[in-house]
Amino acid sequence: MSTDPHITQPTSATPRLLAGLSVVVPVYGSEAILPELVRRLEGTLPAIASSYELVLVNDSSPDGSWDVICRLAQRYPWIHAINLMRNYGQHNALLCGIRAAQYGVIVTMDDDLQHPPEEIPKLLVILGQGSDVVYGRPAQEQHGLLRDLASLTTKLALQNMMGAAIARQVSAFRVFRAEVANAFRHYEGPFVSIDVLLTWGTNRFAATPVRHEPRAQGASGYTFRRLFTHTMNMMTGFSTMPLQIASLVGFAFTLFGFGVLCYVLIRYFLQGTPVPGFPFLASIVALFSGAQLFALGIMGEYLARMHFRSMQKPPYVVRGDVTTGRSRS
Repeated sequence: MSTDPHITQPTSATPRLLAGLSVVVPVYGSEAILPELVRRLEGTLPAIASSYELVLVNDSSPDGSWDVICRLAQRYPWIHAINLMRNYGQHNALLCGIRAAQYGVIVTMDDDLQHPPEEIPKLLVILGQGSDVVYGRPAQEQHGLLRDLASLTTKLALQNMMGAAIARQVSAFRVFRAEVANAFRHYEGPFVSIDVLLTWGTNRFAATPVRHEPRAQGASGYTFRRLFTHTMNMMTGFSTMPLQIASLVGFAFTLFGFGVLCYVLIRYFLQGTPVPGFPFLASIVALFSGAQLFALGIMGEYLARMHFRSMQKPPYVVRGDVTTGRSRS
C-alpha cells in the first residue's frame, strides 16, 4: 500500500481521512446556487478531511454572487472568499484559488452543481493509490453537439501537449496534490490552462467516472466560440504543434509545386507546347499564396503571445479578500 503524508487514518472501504483538504471553486453568475453548493459540501467534507476549506473566487460575476459569497464567508469560518477586479476566465480564477489554498490536497470543481460534491471521495480513493492528479470523468455529459465537438477538439489539443491518452478524460472536476502546483507557482501570463500547467509538475494522471448532473441554474458560459478560443490560446501558448503543422503544410506544398513543375516540363518536352490557360496559373498562385498566409498567420499568433508576455500582463488581480477562519477542524 502506498503511503501518503497527507493521509492519517486508512480504511479499506472509504477514502482515507485527509489531514487537510482545499476545495477551489471559480464563481460566475451563480448567486442562487452557492448556498446549496456550500450546504452539500458541508455534508461531505467532514467525513473525508479533519481540516478543510472552501476557496470561492468570484470572477467578476454580473449578478449578486459576491454579496452571497460574503454572507456565506461570515456564516461559515471555513470559507475563503476572493473577489477579482474583472472577468479573467475560469482557468485564471482557478489559478488564483489554487495559489490561495493552504492544504496538501486540492479539489477543483464548477459552481453549477454539475459536479456533485458527494463524488469527491471517488477521486480521493484513486489519488490514494499513487496518482498525483485525478480527473472526474463524466459518465454521461449533457451538452449540445457543437459544445461536444469543441470539447473534443480541446482535448485532442491537450493530448498533444500531455502526450497521454488521459487528456481525453480531463474535466474541471479534479483533485491533485498541492506539491504539483509548485511547478507553476511563479507562472505569469494572461493565458492560463490549468491542465497544461499540471503537466509541468507530474505525469502521474488518472481518471475515474463520476456522476454528472444537469446545471442547476442558467446556461454554461463555455460556448463553442469560447472553447475554440481557449483551444487556440492553449495551443499557441503552451505548444509548438501549430508551428509543426505550418512546416508540414509548407513541405506538402513544396512537393506539390515540384510535381507541377515536372508536369509542365514533361508536357513541354513531349508535346512541344507549354501548359495553356490563365486559370491553371491563377490556381497555382492562389494555392501557394494561401499556404504562405497560413504559415504567417500562425507565426503571428506566436508573436502576439510573446508580445503579451513581454508586457507582463498578470493572469488576475484581486480586488478584495474575505476570510474569517480559513479552515474547519
